[in-house]
Amino acid sequence: MAAREVSVQDGQLIAGPAPAAPVAPAAEQPQATEPAPVTVTEPGAPDNAIARTSDIPVGGGVIVGNTVVTQPNAGNYVGLSVICTHLGCAVNDISGGTINCPCHGSRFNLDGSVAAGPASRPLDGRDVSVQGDWVVSGAGDPNAPIPPPKPWWCEIIPPGCLGC
Repeated sequence: MAAREVSVQDGQLIAGPAPAAPVAPAAEQPQATEPAPVTVTEPGAPDNAIARTSDIPVGGGVIVGNTVVTQPNAGNYVGLSVICTHLGCAVNDISGGTINCPCHGSRFNLDGSVAAGPASRPLDGRDVSVQGDWVVSGAGDPNAPIPPPKPWWCEIIPPGCLGC
């Protein structure tokens, strides 16, 4: 006689493998939280300073408030939104040459382009430039609140329809 897996669910014996743990719907997934304000208080720092250029490694980046600043190659600084274009979670890690979203595993290259889905569009850009030893924000406030995530259906319908 062949062996058969048995599990207990809600006090009942169930023959066969145990069912997989339930996955929360996208609406219940952890969403972006309000970032800490960006405050550079060093003397001589420009008013709109985000970070020192020396704090942003070549081939890496930093997340400051709601802005990701990367340096894909020496002297080239790129500003990006922290909002993942898949379902609106905040990216929270830059490692291995990619910007990583914790919610569904999307990864973005240091220029914001999609390295691995489920996201299908690049991260939105943010204006940054170099002023002396500082990376400074251009248009937009680096402390602006993170907008609420877009509904799941925005991935499949055209922009401008149904709140997308």
